[in-house]
Amino acid sequence: MEDKKLFSEFPPVSTEKWEEVINKDLKGADYEKKLVWKTIEGFNVKPYYRAEDLEGLEYLDSNPAQAPYTRGKNADNNVWDIRQDIKAETLEEANRLAIEALERGANSLGFCACKADTVEKMQILLKDIQLEACKVNFTCSKNMLETLKIFAEVVKANGFDAEKVYGSCNFDMYGHALMFGSYCEGEEGCLKMAKEMIEFAKANLPKFHVIAINGCHIHNAGSNIVQELGFTLASANDMLARLTDMGLQVCDIAPRMMFNFATGSNYFMEIAKIRAARMLWSKIVEQYNPCCDCCYKVFINATSSIWNKSIFDPYVNMLRTTTETMSAAIAGADSITTNPFDIAYKGSDSFGYRIGRNQQLLLKEESYMDKIVDPAAGSYYIENLTNSIAQHAWDLFLTVEGKGGFGKAIREGYVQDEVARMSQQRDMDIATRKTTILGTNQYPNLIEKMSEKIEKESAYCGKKACCCEATEIKTLRRYRGAEAFEQLRLATEKSGRRPKVFLLTYGNLAMRKARSGFATNFFGVAGYEIIDNVGFKSAEEGVEAALKAQADIVVMCSSDDEYAEICENVCKGLKGKVKSIVLAGYPKDQIDTYKGYGVDEFIHVKTNVLDCLTKYNKEFGF
Repeated sequence: MEDKKLFSEFPPVSTEKWEEVINKDLKGADYEKKLVWKTIEGFNVKPYYRAEDLEGLEYLDSNPAQAPYTRGKNADNNVWDIRQDIKAETLEEANRLAIEALERGANSLGFCACKADTVEKMQILLKDIQLEACKVNFTCSKNMLETLKIFAEVVKANGFDAEKVYGSCNFDMYGHALMFGSYCEGEEGCLKMAKEMIEFAKANLPKFHVIAINGCHIHNAGSNIVQELGFTLASANDMLARLTDMGLQVCDIAPRMMFNFATGSNYFMEIAKIRAARMLWSKIVEQYNPCCDCCYKVFINATSSIWNKSIFDPYVNMLRTTTETMSAAIAGADSITTNPFDIAYKGSDSFGYRIGRNQQLLLKEESYMDKIVDPAAGSYYIENLTNSIAQHAWDLFLTVEGKGGFGKAIREGYVQDEVARMSQQRDMDIATRKTTILGTNQYPNLIEKMSEKIEKESAYCGKKACCCEATEIKTLRRYRGAEAFEQLRLATEKSGRRPKVFLLTYGNLAMRKARSGFATNFFGVAGYEIIDNVGFKSAEEGVEAALKAQADIVVMCSSDDEYAEICENVCKGLKGKVKSIVLAGYPKDQIDTYKGYGVDEFIHVKTNVLDCLTKYNKEFGF
């Protein structure tokens, strides 16, 4: 049988040929502006990648389970822990939720703000939990060293083998300082506690991670991906440097550290971030001349972002957490926490927990993502994103090192100021709807009401780990990107009145429908009542209908050419009789003329929607 190559009749197409076709289709439009994505992280992403774009990426020569571990730590699987973080008012309730979680698919537990500060209380918290069969993680404890000692005592008292007990303590001195403004035990006291925790864990709980580096705090303050990674690495390196100066060996410290990252909705970028984190950590640890490979294998827990979650249209949060969980799984995270979809406005309950667990179970049991080693391998796009994120995060890491390390950088406020600068940019993108938060600043559910569903103290707000006064260090601002728009709509709800927005549609069918749809979204995000229409034959007919409807705001929706036909008469008929006259669009050559007629506002794609609606809410007294 003649040996023929299957695709021999399809010759390869060169990059030049591709570019030629693309430029032809662009018909003279600027290639850079139309097709190149300029990320907020500071680098550009091309519209397509080819094999030649992988040339020079040295880490591609390694396999999974080989340094620099970009491709993961496992050679034969992609297994991760399904972790559920539990917040409860009592130890008994926390224990009940923990048992329920384990029975329904979780194999890692996170106890948040559970005051198990005696052996008796810890026994209540861990009742009927087989500590050799699941991982136990503690967070939000005032004294992590004491918690660790109590837990070790319970492990011993209940007859468990400490060599088979896995878990973590979320002790992060820098993270705490950024959240609350000071170190719980003072800076030197915290370092001393960190050293003691490592020494205690080595002797009594050898499989425990006792030093956490919480990149999630930076993420949930509105940072970009490069900042989250670069600052996380800087924080981790500072801990390594300072603890080794205190006499510990890197082989005692690194294996007992863990990274907590948040994963947002930027699907491919989040995959690349976690892969880049492993690669850069290997690069950092190498400088300490570790005695074993275990130092390179950082444990990564990925938690779904809180920053991008919304109160309105909350079931969209399920879509967000699904892609976020997928990003973490494909990237090879060791542990994944999928937050309840309703975490932004209420305390967690069994339903929210169940949805979060099941999202991970579906990815494992039906998509088999735990079976495929490094699912992202070979993707030209993801490999280039990994490299770009790594390069820019490394540059940021070096900048922090040049300032004397992470501890000094946060005392100077450098980290906080950089994150604040980025969060302001992201806030502006949301305000102008360059960034869409579905159901919040775009495409709102017009009949939805949420004010009565919001609990006084949401799971997001949480409780402070201790009562430190925020005087030493500038704190990060913890918030969600959707909050400003949510406050507008909640103010409308609580007022008991919905301003009426009347869409005066006229003329060209396509233009009036497009602009009425735009106006509906524009005012709908503030909770205003929208009165749409099929179209009027004249300005006078539209004015009559608007007055009959007792409209507060009237929006003209037509084409730029046809505004010349109706604008003057609409303004004559409505001026002084409605709160505001608005024109959908921006016919720049006629702006002054239309303002002279009485148009109060022009709404268009470049409008700062948040500022505009804030002004209207103030005028209505909300």
